[in-house]
Amino acid sequence: MSNNRREFLKLAGLAGVSLAGTGLITSCASSGSAATSMGKNHRQQFNMSNYAAPKIETVRIGFIGLGQRGPGAVKRISYMDGVDIKGLCDIRPEKVAKAQQILAGSPHQPTTYSGKADSWKEMVNRDDIDLIYIATPWQLHTPMAVYAMEHGKHVAVEVPAATTLEECWQLVETSEKTKKHCMMLENCCYDFFELMTLNMARQGFFGEIIHCEGAYIHNLVDLNFSKEGYYEMWRLKENYRNGSLYPTHGLGPICQIMNINRGDQMDYLVSVSSNDFTMGPTAKQLASTDSFYQEFANKQYRGNMNTTTVRTKKGKTIMIQHDVSSTRPYSRIHLVSGTKGAASKWPGPARIATSHEDWVSEAEFKNLEEKFKPELVSKLGEMAKQIGGHGGMDFLMDWRLIDCLRNGLPLDQDVYDAALWSAIAPLSEKSVANRSTSMDVPDFTAGAWEKNPPVDISLRGGGSTKVKV
Repeated sequence: MSNNRREFLKLAGLAGVSLAGTGLITSCASSGSAATSMGKNHRQQFNMSNYAAPKIETVRIGFIGLGQRGPGAVKRISYMDGVDIKGLCDIRPEKVAKAQQILAGSPHQPTTYSGKADSWKEMVNRDDIDLIYIATPWQLHTPMAVYAMEHGKHVAVEVPAATTLEECWQLVETSEKTKKHCMMLENCCYDFFELMTLNMARQGFFGEIIHCEGAYIHNLVDLNFSKEGYYEMWRLKENYRNGSLYPTHGLGPICQIMNINRGDQMDYLVSVSSNDFTMGPTAKQLASTDSFYQEFANKQYRGNMNTTTVRTKKGKTIMIQHDVSSTRPYSRIHLVSGTKGAASKWPGPARIATSHEDWVSEAEFKNLEEKFKPELVSKLGEMAKQIGGHGGMDFLMDWRLIDCLRNGLPLDQDVYDAALWSAIAPLSEKSVANRSTSMDVPDFTAGAWEKNPPVDISLRGGGSTKVKV
């Protein structure tokens, strides 16, 4: 990309305009295309929603990023039949060596890649890999995912999949062009209560869904400032941005419940942030006794609490909160409100309501839990808890991904979900920076949301992937 074009994109972003990084800028009057907000006019090349790629009997995998999240994924997937771990990559050789130890005694004999910033490209360039699994710092997600798809690989990428609107469009256009899956690894879509409420919504338990809430409230101050935490303090540096930077844990499950991208679509959002009362003072306190923290002492950090509200095309509402620096119990909120019932979890226990008077009794909750237990949980729930990964939801996510690829089934999260859920961060930043002005939300499906079928959480003819623990 030329410097002139980079400067133009920067200025356009300030004006509330987003342009695609890989597509052509065309007139909004072009026939057969759908005009979206932020000045982007996207002509859908191929609808990746509900797309079933050809079956892959043995899914050959390469992992990039073996720091915080990658090693757990390597271990979980190593238990599954029908996979072959072909490559392990991290810029740090010691991280690759530790991941190799996880596979000791297994049939997997991966080639290792490390030591250079672009070592990952050597692995992606191979022609004997089907899936690239990305668990790197956020700024690397889109460049790696785009490169992998362009080189014939399906992609599974940790959250968020993109950090800018331009990157969101790059993912969409590349996935459509190559017909390669780009699934964002939103593990909270596979937590047990979230899966249950999705099943309940599918069966009409809540009536018409009116409003949903989600959040990521998790005090990460100590981890963000730890020298032993994130590589080169990358996640602390992300907090120089002021908005809902990590929305997808709370947002993903409720978007599936509300059929966002599949029957309804986000229309616009409004976002507001408090001041920062924690991170800046922490940086200054640490810098007073340790020169390592001097570069962080005078930075402007995001506010403690960000609240973003969304209105959909069908007149429904969503609230998303993000707070990683306050003294509060962990919460994803997960609230579902409909005309006939409601559900809630976090920070308190899971609850269901069928009237405005009170939550159902514990005995009735257990009856509902059994009645609406999804097929996926019935088949693998206990094994998932045994293997672990945030209580088992990480394993359910990974197993589902592999099983869908092996059986040629559509994935539960497609590239439009990856783009839309990730877009909340840059859109919220723009809103916060402009006194909480409303921001139109791009339609990454180019109008296809009106006909795209809802996510189907049944096994759908799959379920054949065996697990050996």
